[in-house]
Amino acid sequence: MATLQSLDREARLDLTRETARQFKETSKQHDREGTFPFENFEALKQIGYPQLSIPKNYGGGGISLEELMRHQQIIAEFDGATALSIGWHMGIIMDTGEKKAWDENKYKEIVEDVIYNGALVNNIATEPATGSPTRGGRPETVARKSGDSWILNGRKTFATLAPVLKYAIVSASIEGSNDVGNFVVDTARDGVSVDETWDAIAMRATGSHDFVMDNVQVDAGDLVSYRTPGQKAPSGWLLHIPACYIGIARAAQKSAVTFATEYSPNSIDGTISELPNVQEKLGRIELLLLEAEHFLYSVARQWDESSTENRAQMGPVLGAVKTSAVNKAVETVDLAMRVVGAKSLSENSNLQLYYRNVRAGLHNPPMDDMVLISLAKASINKMDA
Repeated sequence: MATLQSLDREARLDLTRETARQFKETSKQHDREGTFPFENFEALKQIGYPQLSIPKNYGGGGISLEELMRHQQIIAEFDGATALSIGWHMGIIMDTGEKKAWDENKYKEIVEDVIYNGALVNNIATEPATGSPTRGGRPETVARKSGDSWILNGRKTFATLAPVLKYAIVSASIEGSNDVGNFVVDTARDGVSVDETWDAIAMRATGSHDFVMDNVQVDAGDLVSYRTPGQKAPSGWLLHIPACYIGIARAAQKSAVTFATEYSPNSIDGTISELPNVQEKLGRIELLLLEAEHFLYSVARQWDESSTENRAQMGPVLGAVKTSAVNKAVETVDLAMRVVGAKSLSENSNLQLYYRNVRAGLHNPPMDDMVLISLAKASINKMDA
């Protein structure tokens, strides 16, 4: 079987589409049963997808952010939960490698496991008491120094990929100080467990259960970075979030167009696609998606072409893409359901799945209010300059 790294750009996108196409067949079943699509991640590993975003100098595919977003959108068109889940891994290993945010030997150790074994990585930061880490809450998870090791205790929520996660990057308050550290936790370590609590009505197949650490001992080198709660440098890789929801919206569009071009009630001649009111809705859908895609990919290219210094100024526009695209995706799915009518509410309809999944984007970071405030401050600063 061909792997993505051995192909040119267009062939890579084609292989991702060919692989992801099969995900649609089981997406409704996994959603209905709340099960995790292990087979989807195995298929992605078979084509070498998990290492595609690792920088080339570390042995990965070294693709651009703009190309990564295209792969993510393609996957989301067939299964939004799989796209959102793998997107965290893809973005984190890209961002960490590009920024050289960790000790190089530690990063090499992790990405070699990704390359040779398909290991998956995710940041696990949210907690019941703190809510989203972007709000600045101090973690209740605690790291205690013990000789040359650290002992971790705590519970994290929304641990996407939990059923297949090899490495969890967890934030923890360091006992006896005001510091907050990020620790790499191998999920095979004693004291690590997954509490299957995920009961959301959206993105049910992401396996976003609770991640529990009970006296988990990690090495000194597993403390990979420190952070200031509520402060974080702009991260282009978080564009995987709007890419996912645009993909879901494109899938909803296809469902609506297919229905409109095939449905012919006996009250009219031809299909409903010929009716002006239906065409107006389909036109609005296409306009929304064109706007969302152009915004997403233009900003992704801007990131790829910018210096480190210029990237540091891109926080407001990155947040704007997420807020704009996700809200457009929500509106798109709503319009698609209006085209199809009451049949879109059937359990057998893909549209009811898209409707629930696309709304999860409203609760992914950054939140709309924080984005709008950052845009307001950016506009004020421009006036003062």
